[in-house]
Amino acid sequence: MTLATVRETGITLFIIVLVILVSLRSGSAFLSLENFRDILLNISILAIVALGQTMVIITRGIDLSVSSMIGLVAMMVGFMVKQYPDMSPVVAVLLGMALGCVLGSFNGFVITVGNVPPIIATLGTLSIFRGAIFFYSQGTWINAFEMSPSFKALAKGAPLGLPNLVIVAIVVAAIIYYFLNYTQPGRNIYAVGSNPDAANVAGIRTQRVIFSVYLISGLLCGLAGVMWASRFESAQTNTALGFELQTVAASVVGGVNIFGGSGTVTGVLLGALLLGIINNALTLIRISPFWQLAAQGLLILLAVVVDAVVLRRLQQTLNVRRAA
Repeated sequence: MTLATVRETGITLFIIVLVILVSLRSGSAFLSLENFRDILLNISILAIVALGQTMVIITRGIDLSVSSMIGLVAMMVGFMVKQYPDMSPVVAVLLGMALGCVLGSFNGFVITVGNVPPIIATLGTLSIFRGAIFFYSQGTWINAFEMSPSFKALAKGAPLGLPNLVIVAIVVAAIIYYFLNYTQPGRNIYAVGSNPDAANVAGIRTQRVIFSVYLISGLLCGLAGVMWASRFESAQTNTALGFELQTVAASVVGGVNIFGGSGTVTGVLLGALLLGIINNALTLIRISPFWQLAAQGLLILLAVVVDAVVLRRLQQTLNVRRAA
């Protein structure tokens, strides 16, 4: 049994126990289909961005600028929709993803060409991109009355029974799953994160791989920015503020090794679902937002400790087998 399987099984069991306990406390309100629909809607954007964050973490990096990229794309696309109300939602999505690619490429360029540590580079761009939102918007914001009905329906429409936003998240997860597990570039990401020197010796262009994961993270943030503006029908200077903590939490709680080399799409989705259920449950039982943030912090610490303990036991088991 692999570490990833152990973590995913543990998270699944924890989610089941949590659902039972919250149901006993809050009654039918938590178990309603409407509530589960809200949970899925709430975690869809988180899952999309966390999947990009996961690829970055697998390469031993981190992207702290995701919240600012989401906010900047939401603001720029919001203004475009306001100026061109007849713009197709598909064009808005493509524009957002293109803007995200530009922002993600800037991160990748600073890290690979500038040799700046990822945590420093993305901490700097977090502030730069957030400042760009203020500069671009001049402190104003876009509200629901300035967006076309077709754009507002982009995230919330449900022609197949499921909200479009949930369907988009499922499609993105399927693409990332296939990319990481069945393509050579995807396997190169794990190789670079496991041992960069060995990857270099094997002929893998590590800097190109690292650049590409930041570009992909930016692309997914661009998609998330458009969906955010559509779902909440607004774009403000503080859009997605602090969202980077949730994406790191979903990845780490989902079993992604913070030191790189391992992590699965299934684990990240379970991590996002667990965070969504916890936030929903705390809201239902009227716990303050402060304790919701505290719960996320505790989950990250718990996940890292569990990772270390399980990994140590697996290594001890392997050593015993080799000695025998």
